[in-house]
Amino acid sequence: MKKSKHKTLVLLDAHAIIHRAYHALPDFHNSKGEPTGALYGIVAMLVNILKDIKPDYIAACFDLPKPTFRHQAYKGYKDGRKKSDDALIAQIIRSKDIFKTFNIPIYELEGYEADDLLGTIVNQVVIEKNLAVDIVIASGDMDTMQLVRGKRVQVYTLKKGVKDTIMYDESAVLQRFKFASKFLADYKGLRGDASDNIPGIKGVGEKTATDLIVKYGDLDAIYKVLEKYKDEKDKNIIKQNTGLTPRILTLLLDNKDEAYFSKMLATIVGDAPITYKLPKKLWLEEVNPKLALKLLLELELRTLVPRVKELLGVTEQESTDENGTVNKIKEEELQKVAIMLWLIKSDITNPTFDDIMQFTNAKSWQEAKAGIELLIKDRNLTEVYKKIEEPLISIINKMNKTGVLIDKEYFFTLSKEYHAELSILEKEIYSLAGREFNIRSPKQLGEILFDPINGLGLKSKKKTASGNYSTNEKELKKLVGEHKIIHKIFAYRELQKLLSTYVDNLPKMVVSKENGGDGRLHTHFLQAGTTTGRLASQNPNMQNIPTKTKHGKRVRGGFIAEKGNVLVALDYSQIELRIAAILSKDERLMQIFKDGGDIHQAVAMEVFGVEKGGVTKQMRSRAKAINFGILYGMGINSLRASLQEGGDAVTNKEAKEYLNTYFERFNGLAKWIDQTKSDAQRLGYTQTLFGRRRYFEGLQSKLPFIRASAERMAINAPIQGSQADMIKLAMVRADNYIQENNLQNKVKLILQVHDELIYEMQEDIWQKHAKEIQNIMENILPKNITHNIPIITDIKYGKNWADMQAYNGHIN
Repeated sequence: MKKSKHKTLVLLDAHAIIHRAYHALPDFHNSKGEPTGALYGIVAMLVNILKDIKPDYIAACFDLPKPTFRHQAYKGYKDGRKKSDDALIAQIIRSKDIFKTFNIPIYELEGYEADDLLGTIVNQVVIEKNLAVDIVIASGDMDTMQLVRGKRVQVYTLKKGVKDTIMYDESAVLQRFKFASKFLADYKGLRGDASDNIPGIKGVGEKTATDLIVKYGDLDAIYKVLEKYKDEKDKNIIKQNTGLTPRILTLLLDNKDEAYFSKMLATIVGDAPITYKLPKKLWLEEVNPKLALKLLLELELRTLVPRVKELLGVTEQESTDENGTVNKIKEEELQKVAIMLWLIKSDITNPTFDDIMQFTNAKSWQEAKAGIELLIKDRNLTEVYKKIEEPLISIINKMNKTGVLIDKEYFFTLSKEYHAELSILEKEIYSLAGREFNIRSPKQLGEILFDPINGLGLKSKKKTASGNYSTNEKELKKLVGEHKIIHKIFAYRELQKLLSTYVDNLPKMVVSKENGGDGRLHTHFLQAGTTTGRLASQNPNMQNIPTKTKHGKRVRGGFIAEKGNVLVALDYSQIELRIAAILSKDERLMQIFKDGGDIHQAVAMEVFGVEKGGVTKQMRSRAKAINFGILYGMGINSLRASLQEGGDAVTNKEAKEYLNTYFERFNGLAKWIDQTKSDAQRLGYTQTLFGRRRYFEGLQSKLPFIRASAERMAINAPIQGSQADMIKLAMVRADNYIQENNLQNKVKLILQVHDELIYEMQEDIWQKHAKEIQNIMENILPKNITHNIPIITDIKYGKNWADMQAYNGHIN
């Protein structure tokens, strides 16, 4: 940024930044239940500020909760502002640890706002002492713009979220407001400020206030002119000389005291009783990178670690042995220890070197590694690591390297078709709306749907934190049936997402053979990428390729087998429900699977009290929602919402009756759920059938919704975790089979999608080997553990991923 020979001081309007981050970002929580969304935003913005501005000094100014001199002067000051959420208050307090760790001094003073402290520091540095220091005020609040002075004092503020920023010097302020920064308090004196409940003069709008200041200057100059026409009766003379109507002139003159009083409330003072001294050293020289990174990991803001390391100049981590010799850590060794740490604490997904060192608090890599290995043994995780996770490392590496072949021409053709459909939808939406607008803009779409004058005036009017109408999926679903445009918007959004995420994007990710590639798409499967034990996938996420809609399913048609091969998918059937029956030993649930019945139909018979022939499509659909809802700890409200999302309108009373009946009929499962909650509360963790643990620190949270969320996850963790163990162990045993039979070039694992393994197999041998792998998958659990509940694996095959046929021992 800077070309000046002056040093640069960045002043952080901490409260404004925290508030903006809190409302702009999701409501994140770490594993302890501590809210961290705003903290993430603070660090992210801090990194941006430090990279963009490269300051020599930094300071942060805070508000305090007690009243200020403005409240004493005017009891209505800031009235109407709702009480801050507990989560926001907690993060305001916690943010001070971030500033202290980053060597940023904090200024706060009872009776004064943060803005006053900013103004005082500006006054002391620039005006009183005229130090060779330029100041940049970083804020999410426009009020600080009255402190702008040429380029000596600028305001770096947020336009949107925590990333979209703009720098205001004097010329930028003039361009935005049409008058200089020194007149902003005068403007508020006339116009008022609803956000702070500063009254101004009622009836004087933005245009009148702006015109007066542009024409005359401050309040003194304005009233000096207006007083001349106090007794003037000729409205033409008044209009000609002031540009005002007699009514507005009278308003201004009658409320002169209110204008000056409002200006006083709006004016940032420059003489608060604090003293700012430039530090003797530059801020970066005083920052301890180790402590900064430790705090980020403690808060579980792990995605910010690389950016902070770059900012602080932290180089690649190395290990130091007992003799003090520095050695690079082998990638394979780091990967193994990282997976062990993840097994110990699953909340630390994709652990890094920093995570390992932070978790163990070790002084050397050798000490950290030894500590992790000891914990694996102490927590009885050796079997899970040795038999499942460690041998899986090489298998996932091979799968990533193999990739999947895609048909570029197919995607190009699909793209043309979908873009044409998108264009038609766009025109239909414009026709229904009565005018053209940016359909992808939530703001413009909200105005079209909900504005009673310029839009369609539909009912739902929930607003976002920025004051715009909410047009998220949840809100729009409430409007289905209200107007034809809603269905069209959903169709438009689906097509647009399919095009941008998959159809247009995937071919670009493939390097052709002509350009030195292999013509295949290579995702990156992450072995420790989830808290549940499942694999994750990124760049692209191959586990998220759509399957539910007609347009979505067609995307899979672009994933094909090499010539002379077929794609073979082996999919566990209803595995999570079978695991629930195994874990709970519920007699009715077990018997349904032993009899080979339709689980959803059977549950519908139990819940709705009908015979097999009396189960309607709607009953089965409701039973399915209940079945899977139970696995995820779903309560009455969530079940009702889930049924409504499926187009099935039910009341809370009905949802409650369904759940009560379900648990009465499947009381073994109900008892298991209660016992699982109780054990998790007592032990702090749950276990899978294989001994994988998942810890839930949120069970001890003081926040009820965090505890409730932890309880729901605790119910699901043994089920989903056991499923993850089974599919991973199947991958290991299937790979052993492939190695033992020298099939490496004939049978290749290319994808894993939760309950499903997808292989590319040589066309003339695939049936034999598919059946062998099916047998491996179905016998992962011994009979004494399954209680003779059959584990079923379905086989499908085809030339592409969309058009796969079921294989039942013969080819159609």
